Amino acid sequence: MKVVSFLREGVPGYGVVKGNGIVDAGCRLNSRWPDLRAILVSGALAELQGMQDAAPDFAVSAVRLLPPIPNPDKILCVGLNYRSHVAETGRDLPAQPSIFARLANTLVPHGEAIIKPRVSDHLDYEGELAVIIGKSGRYISTADAMSYVFGYSCFNDGSLRDFQKHSVTAGKNFYHTGGFGPWIVTSDEIGDPASLDLVTRLNGSEVQRSNTSMMIYSLPDIISYISQFTPLTPGDVIATGTPEGVGARRTPPLWMNKGDVVEVEISGIGVLSNPIIAE
Repeated sequence: MKVVSFLREGVPGYGVVKGNGIVDAGCRLNSRWPDLRAILVSGALAELQGMQDAAPDFAVSAVRLLPPIPNPDKILCVGLNYRSHVAETGRDLPAQPSIFARLANTLVPHGEAIIKPRVSDHLDYEGELAVIIGKSGRYISTADAMSYVFGYSCFNDGSLRDFQKHSVTAGKNFYHTGGFGPWIVTSDEIGDPASLDLVTRLNGSEVQRSNTSMMIYSLPDIISYISQFTPLTPGDVIATGTPEGVGARRTPPLWMNKGDVVEVEISGIGVLSNPIIAE
């Protein structure tokens, strides 16, 4: 099942994607659950699953997509989680998952513009697999971790590399720099999340290609580790790290600029595409 959040005629909603159309679950369920995160919090997934046989109410092209979870409680990201990316940075392998946080106002949905801020020319791309948590948990074991996953999406951890040198928080949290979408594919439709192809393109040219099997820390490792320091809640987003090929490590560096288009494609999920505009 593919689920989306969207704006239609200025009204927020959510639904189930069927082909090129959307079944408007929000219209049917809004009196009880106003958004997709509320559905997850309430454990009401059966309500969504029951709509998979319904006819679409309108086309995907008739709405403006939102980040699949527009209002996550937490956005947590893993740094240096592909051996090839660690190698290109010249750093040592991390002794444990390296975690940092993003703010919700950094998120940009599929089709909307990533903003290159006026204070930096060093805007870099990082294609990543995003994990969306489906139920609450603390001190989750690696053996149980995957049962806490609702689904998966594409993520672009847009980074301002000059700011990142003196502050990871600043470099990773500029307004509207993190692409997220276009939808969530539920975990039952992804056979093995540790064998997904990930490709990033800038203006149609491939700049990153890897597979999630190349992660240093697996999804169960990451979920278990994070749950030790913070309770995970439904709708939380975990970006699982980027492979080699980032712009900062190229000669010369390859930065994103006004007029560019960046895409992150993950097998079994889809393509997240964002134009770049100047602030």
